[in-house]
Amino acid sequence: MHDEIRIDGLHLRTIIGINDGERRERQDVLIGLVVFVDTRKAGVSDDIADAPVDYRSVTKRVIALVEGSHFYLIERLAAAIADLCLEEPGVQRVRVTVEKPGAIRFARSVGITIDRQRHGG
Repeated sequence: MHDEIRIDGLHLRTIIGINDGERRERQDVLIGLVVFVDTRKAGVSDDIADAPVDYRSVTKRVIALVEGSHFYLIERLAAAIADLCLEEPGVQRVRVTVEKPGAIRFARSVGITIDRQRHGG
C-alpha cells in the first residue's frame, strides 16, 4: 500500500505547442502531481528525517524543468515530469496531469494524465 502526496495547481509558463506562435510565446500550463510513497515511518515519528520525499524540492525541480523546456507536446512534458519525480528514491509511482488552458476553442483546457511506476520495484 502506498500513500499519496498531492501537489495541485502549479500554474507555470513554458514554450509548448506545434504552431509558430506557440514556439515563440510562452504558454500557460497547469501541473498536478500525485506522488505515491510510504509515509508510515514519518507518520509515527513526526520527524522530517523520516519523510519519504522532500516535496518542496521536487516542486522546485518540476518548476525549473517546465519553465526551461521547449517541448512540442504536452504528452512529452508530462513524461519528462514523471521521469524527474521517479528519480527521487522514495517515490515508487507518480501520476502527472498537464493542462493547457485555451488550447481548443470553446474548451477551458486540454490535458493529459499519465501514470508511471519505478521499474524493477
